[in-house]
Amino acid sequence: MIKWAKQLFLSENITPKKKTKIIKDIEKKNLMLEVYCITFASNPENLFDIINANEFLFLYYDKREIQVLGLALSKQEAFWLVKDMLEEIYRETGGFQVREYFNII
Repeated sequence: MIKWAKQLFLSENITPKKKTKIIKDIEKKNLMLEVYCITFASNPENLFDIINANEFLFLYYDKREIQVLGLALSKQEAFWLVKDMLEEIYRETGGFQVREYFNII
């Protein structure tokens, strides 16, 4: 089951209209090219996972709760978006408590 963050971070090439279409396509399990989702890390030792949206087509993800925090249109944009997210989290909290930060906003 996919949940979406209230304040979804977006790479600079994603417009509000594109965001809506991407979310609908992911929820309908449509095949997508070059869309990456930033989620909470599956390993508690890490901060984020960067997952190609097509990964959500696998049944494995139907049985897990996935919180999407950001969307990007390429892997490179996803890396830059994670950098921006970490900078904001550090600026707001003075640390890298990612899960706590997203429970606040």
